Amino acid sequence: MSRRTDGPSRSALFSAPIVNRHVADDVVDRLVTAVALGLYVTGQQLPTERELATMLGVSRTSIREALKQLTENGYLEVRRGRNGGYFVLSDWGPKSAEHVQRQLVANWDEFEQIFDARELVEPLIARTAAQRRTETDLTAIRAALQDYIDAPDHDASRSADSSLHLAIARATQNHILVEMSVDLRTRISLNLGAEPYTDEVRRRAIEQHKDLVSAVAEGRAEDAANIAAVHFTLSEMLIRDLVERAAKVAQDKETAP
Repeated sequence: MSRRTDGPSRSALFSAPIVNRHVADDVVDRLVTAVALGLYVTGQQLPTERELATMLGVSRTSIREALKQLTENGYLEVRRGRNGGYFVLSDWGPKSAEHVQRQLVANWDEFEQIFDARELVEPLIARTAAQRRTETDLTAIRAALQDYIDAPDHDASRSADSSLHLAIARATQNHILVEMSVDLRTRISLNLGAEPYTDEVRRRAIEQHKDLVSAVAEGRAEDAANIAAVHFTLSEMLIRDLVERAAKVAQDKETAP
């Protein structure tokens, strides 16, 4: 299968430019999957065409075509004016299962590798942060935690979540571990800048974040590692649940009279 040529060439699956069928169709698959996972929630504004093109390594023309398809199919609405843009209208549509299967199921071996790598790396980062954190690190970590607790909406929540885990990774005093954490987060977010999300996951994450920060601050290295091991399965759980939902929809269609 040939690769399209309107983006930089990279090797990893979700840091790589999207691969043909038709580029805009692949962008549609990814954005429909992102919305179904809660990377972007109903009522939320998507990043700009320029930002999406940079995230996904494709041309703005391909992004524009994909957004047009998503608007026509009822996933997005366009709002005009100074604060206008594309806003999420629906998190699921008649063909969502097909899009999800092409985006996730077709790449499932890679996702299993991502889940496994996170299970290995994130507890190590939390353990090391608890052993090496400085007062400067703790100031950044606590500020990010409070921002997450106080976040008024999804955008603020995902920004604070990213800041918190980045601050914990930096507390390891090892830039390679920081890069590994950022790379894994990028991959699991489909290169779209946010982890899968629901209100229930956020409620659980608040408590886990509090426990993780306490363990790091108090130097309880093994506790920090154990908390991280559980915390970083939240996104994995939502991805697995979505794959099961898509499979059930597909099965129901096959058995329908």
